[in-house]
Amino acid sequence: MDSPYDWSTNYRHPTPWGQEFMPLSLPDMLAASVAKRGDAPMLDFLGRRFSYAEVASAAARVARGLQQRGIGKGSRVGLFLPNVPHYVAAYYGALAAGATVVNFSPLYTLAELEAQVEDSGTDTLFTISAAALLPTALAVLDGSSLRQLVVGSVAGGLPAAKSMLYRLLKRSEVAALPDDPRITRFSALVANDGRPDPVAIAPVTDIALIQYTGGTTGTPKGAKLTHQNLTANARQVNAIDPDHDAEDRILGVLPFFHVFANTCVLNRTILNGGTITMLPRFDAKQALQAITRTKTTALPGVPTMYQALLDHPDLATTDFSSLRVCISGGAPMPAELREKFVAATGASLVEGYGLTESSGVVATNPYEGPVKPGTIGQPIPATHLRLVDKEDPMRPAPAGEPGELVVKGPQIMQGYWNRPDADKDSFTEDGWLRTGDVATIDDEGYVRIVDRLKDMIAVGGFKVYPSVIEAHLHEHPAVKEAIVLGVPDSYRGEVPKAFVTLEDGFDISGDALAAWLNPQLGKHERVSTVEVRLNLPKTMIGKLDRKALRAEETAG
Repeated sequence: MDSPYDWSTNYRHPTPWGQEFMPLSLPDMLAASVAKRGDAPMLDFLGRRFSYAEVASAAARVARGLQQRGIGKGSRVGLFLPNVPHYVAAYYGALAAGATVVNFSPLYTLAELEAQVEDSGTDTLFTISAAALLPTALAVLDGSSLRQLVVGSVAGGLPAAKSMLYRLLKRSEVAALPDDPRITRFSALVANDGRPDPVAIAPVTDIALIQYTGGTTGTPKGAKLTHQNLTANARQVNAIDPDHDAEDRILGVLPFFHVFANTCVLNRTILNGGTITMLPRFDAKQALQAITRTKTTALPGVPTMYQALLDHPDLATTDFSSLRVCISGGAPMPAELREKFVAATGASLVEGYGLTESSGVVATNPYEGPVKPGTIGQPIPATHLRLVDKEDPMRPAPAGEPGELVVKGPQIMQGYWNRPDADKDSFTEDGWLRTGDVATIDDEGYVRIVDRLKDMIAVGGFKVYPSVIEAHLHEHPAVKEAIVLGVPDSYRGEVPKAFVTLEDGFDISGDALAAWLNPQLGKHERVSTVEVRLNLPKTMIGKLDRKALRAEETAG
């Protein structure tokens, strides 16, 4: 069974839908950009610039240093790093050595990092000497099968003046490095001739990245993404940008360890020969300053990031004249937030959709209209979508009804690391990835995500979509953020409960919001309570965290 809609006609992206992406490894992709753009800036880290040739040289020296320490094909190299230059050199260097990269969030607890190091069989871990990271990495080195630790210095990636100030003023943020033969300084690792042994990479089958899911339930699973999965997705995303040949300066505030940034910021920009302005973490003031300083042309982010930029007092003095496009992903973009951001900046803001299992991107609205707010647009090139029955994925969804969205394409993972049981549940018998998202496809081929299968609330036998209630809540001028969960009910099994934060300057009770909301909903959709909070939990990339809120509510 193929896609129900023929995107080869009425395709709104500026490139053919039905195209092929030839096998390509990540080291070869980098080498091609270095050959074309060697002297051009690849990275801008707080004002210090690194050219394509410089980064490629650092990656080659990382590769050689790893090979000298026994790392090659079959090895897993972990990156426990924020957005710093070491990340890019270690990422491409490990791949050039033939190893598989494993991404770990710098926000992980000791237990989380140790569990994923063990699950992935990570041999070598890169980190930096920050007090927030090094002690955790050292504890994992002592408490797991991890064999060696490579530690870089944040100051080493800064401009000279900033580096000196960092050493003088932020000593409390730097952890001491113990004398341990299992620990290598990054500077020592790269002290070599930069001539790694050639490694034969099979792009279609060799695993480049094990990317752990941030799923809403259960233990995170490691998606196995090949070189071809990642380079194809970078090329797919590049192809839908009508101005991808123009000068490309992207703001890298999304964390590189997350799949969204890994494709849309890191790999796509390097494929395109552009410049990445790196910030170690998202800070609204720093981001606005960087947009003005570097004349940023593109800004990928999540809705809460755009809201934070709008809320910052420096918004009015920021020069957005260079900003062509903003790409929102990770969570649904409220229509009013999109309208406010576009009005304030003059930039195009398009919403897209993807998963860890799809290397990052499946579909987006076109960069140059028509944009349909509330939809994820059309699939990117070579990506097939269809809707299946929510109960039986081997049957098509009933005509005119939402169904589970399933996907095929060159960016789809090879399966989960050491989880054949999860593979069976995540793919249909004929090989389509089950997204777990309920969607509709309109007569112009635009896809609208209705909800997640696991988030649906069963109210007395009726299925209730939280996103429908959340959309109504966002229509109230006082509501800034909203999450709706199902909570236990002795009579109906579950009932919806809403959690909101308020816009500045508003003071309204939960009872008043519920009284405004419920008359607009069907009887089975009506919320039991609206709880007004100062903050709602967010994930490591800043999107609202339904899983954490559900855990809080269950514990309560």
